[in-house]
Amino acid sequence: MKSAKKISALFLFAIFMVSPLTKGAYASASETGTNTPIEHIIIIMQQNHTFDNYFGTYPGANGPAQDTCIPVSLPKKQDTACIAPFNIGSHPITDLGHSVNTFKIQYQNGEMNGFVDALKRLHQDGNLTMGYFNDNDIPFYWNLADQFVLFDNYFTSAHTGSIMNRMFSISGQPGTEDNRIPPDGFGDIPTIFDRLQERGISWKYYIRDYEPDLNYRDLKELNYLPPQIQWVPLLSFDRFLDNPELSSRIVDLGEYYTDLENDTLPAVSYVLLLGATDHPVSDPQLGQITIRTMLHTLMESKAWTNTALLITYDDWGGWYDHVPPPQVDKYGYGFRVPLMLVSAYARQGYIDHTRLDHTSLLKFIESNWDIAPLAERDRQANNFTSAFDFSQPPREPIFVSFGRTPRASPVEPRRIVVYIAYGSALLFALYVLFRANTGENHVQLPPRPINSSEDTRLS
Repeated sequence: MKSAKKISALFLFAIFMVSPLTKGAYASASETGTNTPIEHIIIIMQQNHTFDNYFGTYPGANGPAQDTCIPVSLPKKQDTACIAPFNIGSHPITDLGHSVNTFKIQYQNGEMNGFVDALKRLHQDGNLTMGYFNDNDIPFYWNLADQFVLFDNYFTSAHTGSIMNRMFSISGQPGTEDNRIPPDGFGDIPTIFDRLQERGISWKYYIRDYEPDLNYRDLKELNYLPPQIQWVPLLSFDRFLDNPELSSRIVDLGEYYTDLENDTLPAVSYVLLLGATDHPVSDPQLGQITIRTMLHTLMESKAWTNTALLITYDDWGGWYDHVPPPQVDKYGYGFRVPLMLVSAYARQGYIDHTRLDHTSLLKFIESNWDIAPLAERDRQANNFTSAFDFSQPPREPIFVSFGRTPRASPVEPRRIVVYIAYGSALLFALYVLFRANTGENHVQLPPRPINSSEDTRLS
């Protein structure tokens, strides 16, 4: 009996010794009402680039085959000319067509060979669709992928432009049948912000260069669709314009930096970087500079250790991608776009292959705060929690260079460290017990290895 008590006590001691490795990360989660250590989610939705266009040549990612060459003309079977992927470099680019009709021609019922032909039918430079950026063109984004998580199986929710895809990202629904804002707005469609408001969970929609008086009601007097209206769905909901409790949460990006300084960053943030969205024909350098500033300010704040920052793109912008998107319903999926996760809990140098779409953003918010799904799409969506490693303490900030740095080898989750810690503690307990029972002065333990439109050109 006395020996059994000793063994029980020593096992409890061993568990106590290693519990900070596995339980410490979750301590704040139970206190804040979240199901993970993540207490803040920031979603930056950029514009109009496919995965292949930005990361098709990233080592280890699912990029096009080396012999890829897309036909110049589909109707002319005798024409064997084709265009292979090429590095854009300093090549001038334009805003490529990306309407639902363009998608259908490019998709070709899953054959994925109509990208060049579809744009030529619009009298555009169809060859341009095969252009791609590499680490010299977008070094900061590639550096982020080296240090954090890159998703290579993330699809847009709809095979059309910005309006419908951004509606999916906040409501799990298309909001419209033709990728246009209805004359009377989006009515009573529920959004994730409604659910957060009901639960008393803080949120904001940050907009760079925000114009508070510009919303969908102005479209009756304008002969064009301003980007702010097109790319911020909340500005087409009457309740988010008329209710001060809601409208006061749609703010200029300047408040993001104030919130970080005052430790008042909301639980959920959506961000539109007007003028720095990477939208062709804009220079992606501006988007990288803006996001780098946002990220490094976050890293210097108290919020870094419990925040997940996600960077994605609303639609494909007419660019080539080689992966046929699954067709889950009449709206989508659309082609793949980049998604990057930056977090103190993100796996390092990890490429995640989970099939995801814009409604997966909702899925994570909903699962993190126990919020019911908004629609069938987010109910069925996969989550991206596989990209986190909550078994480890939060990582220290890594200030990511704007210049290209050598890529470090991918690091898998270091669960081996936890197992070794458990094993070492248990061996130590047995060692103490052995000495207590035998009176021996020394036990030689074996060494344990440690492995450390759009054709209207706006969306």
